[in-house]
Amino acid sequence: MRMLPISLCRPGMNLSKTIYNDDGMVLLAEGMELTVSLIKRLTECGINFVYIKDPRLEGVEVPEVITEDTQRRAIAAIRNAFKEFSEQPGRRQSVTYPYVGRSMRAMMSAIMDDLSRNRDGMIMLMNMHSMDHYLYSHSLNVCVYTTILGMAHGYNNEELMTLGLGALLHDIGKTQIPMELLTKPGTLSAGEFDQLKLHTERGYYLLKDEPNIPLLAAHCAYQHHERLNGSGYPRGIKGDEIHDYAKLIAIADSYDAMTSHRVYRDAMMPHEAVEALYAGSGTLYDTYMLKLFRDKVVIYPIGVGVRLSTGQSAVVVDINSAFTQRPIVRILTDEEGRDMREPYDMDLSKHLSVMITQIEFERQDRNSMPA
Repeated sequence: MRMLPISLCRPGMNLSKTIYNDDGMVLLAEGMELTVSLIKRLTECGINFVYIKDPRLEGVEVPEVITEDTQRRAIAAIRNAFKEFSEQPGRRQSVTYPYVGRSMRAMMSAIMDDLSRNRDGMIMLMNMHSMDHYLYSHSLNVCVYTTILGMAHGYNNEELMTLGLGALLHDIGKTQIPMELLTKPGTLSAGEFDQLKLHTERGYYLLKDEPNIPLLAAHCAYQHHERLNGSGYPRGIKGDEIHDYAKLIAIADSYDAMTSHRVYRDAMMPHEAVEALYAGSGTLYDTYMLKLFRDKVVIYPIGVGVRLSTGQSAVVVDINSAFTQRPIVRILTDEEGRDMREPYDMDLSKHLSVMITQIEFERQDRNSMPA
């Protein structure tokens, strides 16, 4: 399978990976042939990229971070929880929803079970859902990424449960923010941004008295936009004043926002997002946690086309968990750009003189793709 941005998809191409909507239902099934109208619909849904069948990449599979069943159930549980709170604006503190906490705990258990089956699990792109409601998919992605980091750090199951709940619900306060503000294209005015920033405080107050939700999870909602140098919000706290869980969530939250398509900008590729995060190392984000993140994130997703320093074109077909910047690639052209009669694989961790110089989305040899 080959990963393509939706802008390069053409009628006649066949999907090699199923796409879901935010209700966890199949939007387009694996094997579906794309048409002009289907490509337009995917664009309208905010799909960043799709996986397309390519006979030269037969047998290349993208491993699931968590199972498709867990993803579908988690999106449904998150949607229900967020809708419950959004229908109660300014609710009385005496009103609580014990079943929301129980539902979120059940989902965290399922997510942890999936991730625990592969302790070397990596952070891979998870945005193969439509973005009819970005908030649900974002909440799940941030939870999964943060939990992988927590496992790599060595947190025990109880700590992972609290960390994961904080990540799942870090943006719950946005249920109290007008939808037109959350989805506004273009730059927010100063007043609008001040209103948006209230989601951290409102999230804290929504969660702090909820049965089955740890108070620390409420603090994650409160602190996930704080930054080490005090430039964050809502309180401008610094360094050790910010809980470690919130520091981890801040990294995962920023990364997922950067790598997701939004109404006001296109998505970054993972390597670009990692570079942007590292620009804030020691000032915005904790340096140790960024290193933990860098070691766990797949910066070159399986299926993405790349250009090598040799001048050859290739596609990433596997990752090296110990050397995430040096994946295994399938060479598709020679140094002059001519298609290889017999493509072959190269492990870049064993060919250190060969570098990835760019993501090769701009080159698409349509004659060699299925029509």
